[in-house]
Amino acid sequence: MSIVAPGRLPAGGRIDRSRTVSFTFDGRTYLGHPGDTLASALLANGVTLMGRSFKYHRPRGVVAAGSAEPNALVTLRAGGRREPNIPATVAELYDGLSAISQNRWPSLDFDVGAVNGLVKPFLAAGFYYKTFMGPTEKAWMWFEPFIRRAAGLGAAADERDPDRYERLNLFCDVLVVGGGPAGLAAALAAGRTGARVVLADEGPVLGGMLLDEPEGSEADRWRERALAELAGLNNVRILPRTTVFGAYDHGVFGLVERVADHKAEPAPFEPRHRYITVRSRAAVVAAGAIERPIGFGNNDRPGVMLASALRSYVNRYGVLPGRNILVFTNNDSAYRTAIDAARAGAVTLADARDQLPEALAAEARAAGIEILGAHAVVQVVGGKSVRKALVAPYDAKTGQTDNGWKEIRCDVVAMSGGWNPAVHLASQRGIRPRYDETAAAFLAEIPPEHPTAPGMRLAGACNGQFDARAAALDGFAKGQQAAASLGFATDTAGTALDGGDLPADAPQQPIVPVWDVKPPRPLRARKRFLDFQHDVAASDVALAHQEGYVSVEHMKRYTTLGMATDQGKLANVPGLAILAGLRGDPINDVGTTTFRPPYTPVSLGAVAGAETELHFKPVRRTPFHRANERIGAAFIDVGLWKRPWYYPKAGEDVNAAYKREAEQTRATVGMVDVSSLGKIDVQGPDAAEFLNRVYVNGWSKLEVGKGRYGVMLRDDGVVFDDGTTTRIAEHHYFMTTTTAGAAKVMAHLENLLQTAWPNLKVSVTSVTDQWAGVAIAGPNSRSLLQDLVSQIDMSNAGLPHMGMREGFIGDIPVRVHRLSFSGELAYEVYTPAGFGEAVWDAILAKGEKHGLVLYGSEALGTLRIEKGHVSAPELDGRTTLDDLGLGAMASKAKPYIGKLLARREAYLDPMRQRFVGLLPVDPAARIRPGSIIHVHNGDHSGFGLGRVTSTTYSPQLKRYIALGLVAGGRDDQAPERMVDACYPLKGDVVPARVVSPHFFDPEGERLRG
Repeated sequence: MSIVAPGRLPAGGRIDRSRTVSFTFDGRTYLGHPGDTLASALLANGVTLMGRSFKYHRPRGVVAAGSAEPNALVTLRAGGRREPNIPATVAELYDGLSAISQNRWPSLDFDVGAVNGLVKPFLAAGFYYKTFMGPTEKAWMWFEPFIRRAAGLGAAADERDPDRYERLNLFCDVLVVGGGPAGLAAALAAGRTGARVVLADEGPVLGGMLLDEPEGSEADRWRERALAELAGLNNVRILPRTTVFGAYDHGVFGLVERVADHKAEPAPFEPRHRYITVRSRAAVVAAGAIERPIGFGNNDRPGVMLASALRSYVNRYGVLPGRNILVFTNNDSAYRTAIDAARAGAVTLADARDQLPEALAAEARAAGIEILGAHAVVQVVGGKSVRKALVAPYDAKTGQTDNGWKEIRCDVVAMSGGWNPAVHLASQRGIRPRYDETAAAFLAEIPPEHPTAPGMRLAGACNGQFDARAAALDGFAKGQQAAASLGFATDTAGTALDGGDLPADAPQQPIVPVWDVKPPRPLRARKRFLDFQHDVAASDVALAHQEGYVSVEHMKRYTTLGMATDQGKLANVPGLAILAGLRGDPINDVGTTTFRPPYTPVSLGAVAGAETELHFKPVRRTPFHRANERIGAAFIDVGLWKRPWYYPKAGEDVNAAYKREAEQTRATVGMVDVSSLGKIDVQGPDAAEFLNRVYVNGWSKLEVGKGRYGVMLRDDGVVFDDGTTTRIAEHHYFMTTTTAGAAKVMAHLENLLQTAWPNLKVSVTSVTDQWAGVAIAGPNSRSLLQDLVSQIDMSNAGLPHMGMREGFIGDIPVRVHRLSFSGELAYEVYTPAGFGEAVWDAILAKGEKHGLVLYGSEALGTLRIEKGHVSAPELDGRTTLDDLGLGAMASKAKPYIGKLLARREAYLDPMRQRFVGLLPVDPAARIRPGSIIHVHNGDHSGFGLGRVTSTTYSPQLKRYIALGLVAGGRDDQAPERMVDACYPLKGDVVPARVVSPHFFDPEGERLRG
């Protein structure tokens, strides 16, 4: 059922008048029809004020009818589905749609921010850069909070997004971008040959400029026949609501399909957006063209729009935004808009040219349109709407207006400054657009041999063919060429116009470039806007030129022209043309700014796809995880792993538990899950030589059944990772790495073998998931294992420190390595992962009589800090061997990665930060990890002398201790240094003494048993 609305025409349009839908805008309820956009429905309801501009908060209405819209940006939906900065011109209407306007307070109608317009001279181009510079050095610190609060438009959702997103890979012979006459014809030409075709268009209905033709016209019938034929070709896939936003190497294109944006919420298991990667052998880009605005006074008022937008609202949506319409043009295309609008309202047409298109002018006059030749709109009068316009005589040769202007009462001004072909995708591939004087537009020509855009062809309006018939013929030819280049026979493809015809609206008179209409001298100049969203006017471009920003890229950044959400689709070409005029250079020499993907905004959800939460960051569980759960372990995330953090007894928190676990481990015996350590199997006749090159210490003479601690360096001499590697057999080694470093070490080793040393006969295999491992430490560890393990002599002679033997626990095979991370007599027991739980249960069963305690990563950290072992906090990518006190490990006889650069002068500076221990003067005082170390009782500003890397409470010393890196390190011959450990976020200052990092058993007597 049709509804009564002030702007809705009684008939026409491609909307479903048999049904109505309800929606809200700023809390007020309106009615529309399926097929409407939010913008067309608001215009139908007489709403012309839809937003506020970014800087001056000027009232703004709709300018375009598609994705180039800079003004009418709204926030749709609520809660986790809230999405800001959506052009109302592309938001499809559905029942229950909720939209709010943006960048205004307290309301759209009365916005306090409009006061910015009173201080325009202080907010001109580059004002923020000048704010950074003065009036004093600290001025920016004062201004920054205000500027940041003013920045931005809509507010993003702060709740969890309830929708799902997908990714899809498509492969095709020919990708056709755009569903206008050129795109439809190109898809027909390629599809008829049998080529696999993907046709993508950003609109919900394909047709492009044909949708703006009156319904039932010959052009409309051709479109329907083309779509029907394409639907019958099983080798053609049509993707509506799909934007091709990026063109990449080797025929790869990025697409985003808005699967459910036209619904209140997606259906069950339906994605909201789908990110599609298309790999094509050839592509026909028929992306159309975007009409340009013209600069004249107050050209940003609600009611000023593009002529093509007005035609779209009249013919596609059955909406007439005003009853008194003024059309201002410098080309023929706007005449069709004027003629169509004249069927429902009074129209005046001002043409900047002195030579009018005779046939079109006669048709317009027959429709009752008054035509003013050689006239230009110089100013619009109105606040939140257009009341009238001032039109003055215009000399196209000089670009000057004369006095003798006249007032024309109107509520809509439809402007047409010509057309910009949408060459964005070609430009993304490195094709530099060139300015064509005849078309007064930038065109892109792609040589067939161009290395960055093989197989890409431009067709239709984006190739300079602006009328529908010429666009279809061009698209059909390019589709045939694309198919033929891939070996498909095109002799039976037929013609583009099989079964119908299209209007041939070739220009009758050439376009006269009009970028900026200056008012006659008696008139007070008003802002002539180029970038409506960012409030960039022609005067800002002039100011940038005056201040030396004469490169188009510099001008863009200084003025913010084209940096809004529409990325300058309307503003860029007029802006650079004005800059060219100020420079006195041809427009082509000034050039364009760089086109980068995405063509239109892409949601972060689409980019992420399904790779969120556990799909992005999967949980890795050790083979002992279920056993630890049964015991009641508290877990902590270590990288991707779930590791036991501590094992609480009744009433214990983490602080009480880890102290008990660490103390009992040193008193009897403890067991910790170490399965998450990186494990790499290294095999091959050159394995020893390979290890010699990647580790700083030597490996050639390591005996079978023995292990060695090793450190790897990066190329620049900084410590990369550490771990223990054991020789299993003559050509077989078992390497362990840090938990966090497992993946990067594996990638590093593979890269070396594939690129630096492909001649080495070595194979490396990640076996982290294949082995379960526990560390058993403490004075009773040997006796426990003697009760458990068969076929291994556990004595000092049978299994010495850093030795490895193979045996059995029951009938389960195990490898027992004698090594220590805790400073205690300790062993690491490895078994195939599938036997993990059985081994765990066997150790627990025997452990009770030996005083076995389970300890987690917190207690493990305490034990290693007491002993002074380095770990991830110290191996942070900034430390060298000498920094960590490990310099004596490095071989002087052999080369290894990082050896030369590790001896650079800066690394040998005696005042570098070196590894030390820190004892708070007050034993009860805790030093926070991350504290900055400063001179005791000195200045506590700046970076200080170093940093605290690890801290814990030591049950053995009955006090807090810490590890850190301090400039100059520790001098064994000098008295202990005093420093202050400062934590500015909490205001903590803890005096401490610099001591040896080896707090407990510094001689290592306990680990040797």
